[in-house]
Formats: sequence, structure tokens, C-alpha cells
Amino acid sequence: MNQVPFQPGRNNFFVGVTVAAKKILLLTGDFAEDYETMVPFQALGMVGHTVHAVCPGKRAGDTIKTAIHDFEGDQTYTEKPGHLFALNAAFDEVEVGNYDALLIAGGRAPEYLRLNARVLELIQQFAAADKPIAAVCHGAQLLAAADVIRGKKISSYPACAPEVKLAGAEYADIPVDQAITDGIFVTAPAWPAHPQWLAQFLRRLGTEIRP
Repeated sequence: MNQVPFQPGRNNFFVGVTVAAKKILLLTGDFAEDYETMVPFQALGMVGHTVHAVCPGKRAGDTIKTAIHDFEGDQTYTEKPGHLFALNAAFDEVEVGNYDALLIAGGRAPEYLRLNARVLELIQQFAAADKPIAAVCHGAQLLAAADVIRGKKISSYPACAPEVKLAGAEYADIPVDQAITDGIFVTAPAWPAHPQWLAQFLRRLGTEIRP
């Protein structure tokens, strides 16, 4: 691993960050959760990793519509319009061998993306290759549909707990701001867990942040 020094003008300018730069596939789609798409995309790129955001049926330069899910004391989250998020790679050109890890955004998108056979095949290929997979919130719906989490401790938005259990995994009932790692899987209930979720994913990627 190479230490990344402070160099103005470069994307990564954090003293004390040791990065073995990785290439990460970010799977998202229309009405994916806004924070769960934009924050990982920017944060992972900020520390020196390359992130390709893709959506079935779309190419680089196309956009998706995101949704913002808030927790305001109701029995479930509220949903508001998010932003237009520009994709930077084409889904049809994805080859698992070109990537070191997979990240799955939550929100509404996993609900319909799990109907896409190629999406499930990609997830299965990442799992078979023992590459890190991070999923947040409803992203667990895709892990369950791909049948890759049997015997694992997996977190998700609580409403997805039955699917996690039916897929043969142990549902990790953790606070909304926490995350859990089990083998290659790094999962969390929702976007309030970003600090924990992304930190655990970075460790799984071999990214070291020193004091």
C-alpha cells in the first residue's frame, strides 16, 4: 500500500490515509435512497477509490431520480423527492473481474432491481469471488433474492427482516446508526449508519486511516 500525502489539486488529499486504491461497483436505480447513493459515491472517491455507479437500462451520463427517506416519528419512514444523480458507467458493460467490491444502495430501487436476472447474477459472482459486498437499508432485498447470505448475520431496514430470515441469514437487529460485518458482507439498517457502515467497508477494502 502507498501512503497518500497532501497534494493540492488531487482528489485525495488526506494526510494519514493509506490507500490501496480499489475499483468499486455501486448498484443503484430510480428512487434509490439519495443519501445511500450520493454519500458512498463521494466518500469512497474522496479517499482515492474509483466508484462506478450503474443502473440496469442506463449508460454513463444518464441520470436516476433519488428519494430521501426521513425518520420523523411515524411507524415507517417518510419519502420525499431527492436529486438527479448522474451515473458514470454502463450497466451492460459491467464485468465482475474488473472490480474489487460491490456496494448496493437502499431505498425503493432494490424492490424492482431484484427482478432483473443480470443484477442477481452479478451479486452472485461477487459473492462467489469472495469480494466485499456492502448493502444498506433495503439493499438486503437484493442479497436475499440472490441467495448469497445463508448463515450470515445481516442487517437491513427492519421491514426487510423477514426476507433476510427467509434467505437463511440471521437478522442483525442493531441500532439504526450501527453496522455489522460478517465475512465479505458489510450491512446496516439505514443512512444514519453511514459513519459505521463506510468505516467497516473501508477496513474490509484494506483502507487504513491513521491518527
